[in-house]
Amino acid sequence: MFRSLIFSLLFFVFSLPVFAGEGMWLPILLSQLNEKEMQSKGMKMTAADIYSVNQGSLKDAIVQFGGGCTGEVISTTGLLLTNHHCGYGQIQRHSTLENNYVKNGFWAKSKSQELSNPGLTVTFIVSMADVTKDILSGVSPEMSPADKQSKIDKNMESLKKNYPHESYQDILVRSFYHGNQYYLFVTEVYKDVRLVAAPPASIGNFGVDTDNWVWPRHTCDFSLFRIYADKNNKPAEYSPDNVPFTPRHFLPISLDGVKEGDFTLVFGFPGRTNEYLPSESIRQITDLSDPTKVAIRTTALDIMHKYMMGDEGTKIKYVTKAAGIANGWKKWQGEMEGLKKTDAYGKKQKYEQEYKRLLNANQDLKSEYGDVLENLNANILKANEYVKIREYSIELLRTNIEIMRNYSRLDAIVNAFEKNGASEAMKKADALKSWSTGYFKDYVRAIDEEIFAALVKMYEENVDAEYHFPRLKDIAPGKEGYISRIKLLFDGSPLASQDQLEQLLEKKPEDMINSIKGDGLYLFYREMLDQYNAKVAPNVTKYDEAIDQGMQKYMAAQMTVFKDKRFYPDANSTLRITYGNVNGYTPRDAVKYEFQTWLDGVMEKYIPGNYEFDLPQKLIDLYEKKDFGPYAENGKLPVCFIASNHTTGGNSGSPAIDANGNLIGLNFDRVWEGTMSDYNYDASICRNIMVDIRYVLFILDKYGDCKHLVDEMKLVHPKAPVKKAQPMPKSSNKVKK
Repeated sequence: MFRSLIFSLLFFVFSLPVFAGEGMWLPILLSQLNEKEMQSKGMKMTAADIYSVNQGSLKDAIVQFGGGCTGEVISTTGLLLTNHHCGYGQIQRHSTLENNYVKNGFWAKSKSQELSNPGLTVTFIVSMADVTKDILSGVSPEMSPADKQSKIDKNMESLKKNYPHESYQDILVRSFYHGNQYYLFVTEVYKDVRLVAAPPASIGNFGVDTDNWVWPRHTCDFSLFRIYADKNNKPAEYSPDNVPFTPRHFLPISLDGVKEGDFTLVFGFPGRTNEYLPSESIRQITDLSDPTKVAIRTTALDIMHKYMMGDEGTKIKYVTKAAGIANGWKKWQGEMEGLKKTDAYGKKQKYEQEYKRLLNANQDLKSEYGDVLENLNANILKANEYVKIREYSIELLRTNIEIMRNYSRLDAIVNAFEKNGASEAMKKADALKSWSTGYFKDYVRAIDEEIFAALVKMYEENVDAEYHFPRLKDIAPGKEGYISRIKLLFDGSPLASQDQLEQLLEKKPEDMINSIKGDGLYLFYREMLDQYNAKVAPNVTKYDEAIDQGMQKYMAAQMTVFKDKRFYPDANSTLRITYGNVNGYTPRDAVKYEFQTWLDGVMEKYIPGNYEFDLPQKLIDLYEKKDFGPYAENGKLPVCFIASNHTTGGNSGSPAIDANGNLIGLNFDRVWEGTMSDYNYDASICRNIMVDIRYVLFILDKYGDCKHLVDEMKLVHPKAPVKKAQPMPKSSNKVKK
């Protein structure tokens, strides 16, 4: 199977058509797959301008920011642009009531004022290569799944160890097409990344939850960092002696804006998509998984927002936490709506009918892939029994209840003591003590108590009695019911206050372990965890493994059966390009959205004192004076625009690039109606949302008084009849082959 599939993949590279708008493409394959089609859509560049190993290209300006977003280099001195929400954690951690950078923004007036961020990294892709043959060497269809994976793991470790690279570079190998193909990436990770500028949240997160995933949008979602390197321009830990990074390529910035139909390229690290799932997976998402998660997070967010709106200090503490929870919450709502509106389940069924017709018409294919799809859908249906309890367990233990999430740290101390003795336990205890200052700085017990009580009540009302918690029932309820029980548990918890935790950690190892084991909330945590591990996890694991194995076979079958269909790989946090055009859309009858928004729209939404739609007075003054500088278009200031690029989480912060390779915007969201594009891209309603780069420059220059930062950038007018720019000199940095 593997040999025939590799042949099929190579065949696809050279023969199959591309569907406009859809797809997250590997940049190394652009010359074979996409170049002509991209040029037909308006692109003026070549594939080599986008991806090259031995000379500077667009890919050398693109980084994975912090492991979960994208950023782009926009100057010769390492200026790095990403989203405000991608830099939110750093902005929040530097904020205090005295210096509230979340509320007021942050503007470094010199490099000496730029703020370091321990733990923050950015990753460049140096090169990539197809290593499928190396990884699948010695793997045969006769092997068991465990033996196959063992052989793949050994091959992968050997390849990573022996592949040529410099000492300061890393090797990453990722699977594609559900384990049917493998690519290797040579990377460089820079560890000194400093905060340079960020607008106030009222600009950078304007609209908050109401506008999240929504068009028309009026958010200036950006933050600015700078990459530092050692004196040889190589990655280095933070040091005052480090110098601004010199990139192999940086993005010039266009001041000419966009028009309907303009070519757009988005370059970045999309996180995860599943475009090739069978029909029963789509039904599981719309009927079970998404509704459960949305209901849980609705309850948690309502409680958080109640406290945040009542106190500015609480708002600072919880703004990042709430934003993280709300992002998925609203996305899943749009996802369900979009999947239903576009009849994704019905489309999958029709697709599967055609698949079966072609399969049954070819005896060789039928004998190889016969019942692959039927078995896959059957396992998904069996797994449905455990979906609700799985989602509740994850949301309660890992996401919405802070104290539950952090009991894993106390559990780690207990495990270390029992397995490795007192010295290892004390190492974990010391680490917990160091961590605790930051934890309690942004922790409000009353919020956590109320969320805990509300979600446990939901759990017991919506999950089968077999999975309820006996320990909670043993606690005598007061007149307040669940909340009174929870308060009793919190009263004795060392994670409820810093003083209680410090008292615990000052004890002798044996006494500390006994105290943890006697803590009522720890026992409750263990009850939840043990119950899940005993009753749920084995079944979830069993069906997940069966579904994963089934998807690998089904993916191979699809790519063999549909000989004339091009299959782009699902997103997996590796470097991709997606291309489309600037376009409005019609989400429903009699509703037509334009492609561009303006500062006028910001003012229309403005509500003084409102948590989501308040504005700083300085921005209002600039608007009233029409003091837009060189960033206006016909007397109006552009804010955001949309296009048909196929994006997902991880594309936050990705550059929107024009036909000539210039930066025109900053990707930060998708329209609510099209969030189902992770499973079912539909060109009629799938649109990505971008900040117009002119709005970013306006905020930097006119609002933040940071003209010195704008002066670092290269501003161009590609639509004007100007002399052709001279190419950048080739880098002296050579890449090992």
